[in-house]
Amino acid sequence: MRNDVSRSLWLCVLALAATSIFAADLEAQLSAVEARTAIEEAQATSDENGYGELTVAELMQELGVPGASVAVIRDFAIHWARGYGVSDVETLRRVDVETMFQAASISKPVAAMGVLKAVQDGLFSLDDDINSVLRSWTLDGGDLTRNRPVTPRTLTSHTSGLGDGFGFPGYDPDAPLPTTVQILEGHEVSNVGSVFMEREPLTFFEYSGGGVTLMELALTDARGRPFVEFMQDGVLDPIDMTRSSYRQPISPEHDANAARAHGAEGESMGPKWHVYPEMAAAGLWTTPTDLALFAIEVQRSARGESNRVLSQSTVQEMLTPVGVGPFAVGFTVSQNGEGWYFSHGGSNWGFRALVLAHKVKGYGLVVMTNGDRGTTLINELSRRVQIAYEWDSVAEPVRRGSGQ
Repeated sequence: MRNDVSRSLWLCVLALAATSIFAADLEAQLSAVEARTAIEEAQATSDENGYGELTVAELMQELGVPGASVAVIRDFAIHWARGYGVSDVETLRRVDVETMFQAASISKPVAAMGVLKAVQDGLFSLDDDINSVLRSWTLDGGDLTRNRPVTPRTLTSHTSGLGDGFGFPGYDPDAPLPTTVQILEGHEVSNVGSVFMEREPLTFFEYSGGGVTLMELALTDARGRPFVEFMQDGVLDPIDMTRSSYRQPISPEHDANAARAHGAEGESMGPKWHVYPEMAAAGLWTTPTDLALFAIEVQRSARGESNRVLSQSTVQEMLTPVGVGPFAVGFTVSQNGEGWYFSHGGSNWGFRALVLAHKVKGYGLVVMTNGDRGTTLINELSRRVQIAYEWDSVAEPVRRGSGQ
């Protein structure tokens, strides 16, 4: 490491810090141990960077990622979950499966489930003009919305035509926070520019956190309740996401086991974390276990086996691209190898995360990290999981007439 945490301390902490949960029966437990061990050890195959040659502990040390947490889904259930490393280099508190991380942009598909719940409850439709839903603000679409309005469907799939040209850097915990309207208008207290129409809706795909923030305002207006409250009551609690909250800043109770944000070399950056008033776009605090439960609920709802939040027909909106770009309502949907997957990544100040799950086969993964170089670690862990579990994303296509 190129910071004050020595290599020996890192490896010692990583060795002591891993904690895990497994399936209840012995046979499944042994299988989980075997798969996890195969993922944690040095690999038989590697990429051009040689990351496969390292154990998970060595890889984290090499990349300067202090902590990571993983949950793996198999057969529509969590097969195993485990924490690695430390949640905070200042306290050396270890990561466990209940350590909360910032989900960053994975906040968006979870919020999209809240949008679809409102649709299911009859508050508006996915194709309503967003101005017919809004009560506290009006979007000026000008001539660009003359033929087709901005709608909940286009806002949640990044096809609304809105431009913002920014991500969300978050705010120091002591800084004043803008309201949602002030964020949309680029008020002086906001640290991002205003949201504006750039093109006609459904013309092109352009990722827009500002568009999701506009959807948050519309959803809050339609519910007549604070976003944090109805997301907790309507989405998080029904799925048993007990270690999840959109509250910004995080509550003192949850912060007791919340990860610190770290820089590119694993260093503390001053404040423990940044605050994100853009809650639907970037504000969810959660764990891989909770996000895995969310992914499983989507998978099982699509099979008609669960309707704790959405019906089988409504959840298909999260799994069916809108026709322009790769997004459905909330998720990217793409073909990986021989399978179709829904996914979303996340990148906040000092945090990186990924959720990836198969549309029909009941497997997936969630990885969350507390370092700016976490994406490289996530990609390698994802590769290892897919190989160890023989996902169809890494399968060779069947050749016609091969008899296989």
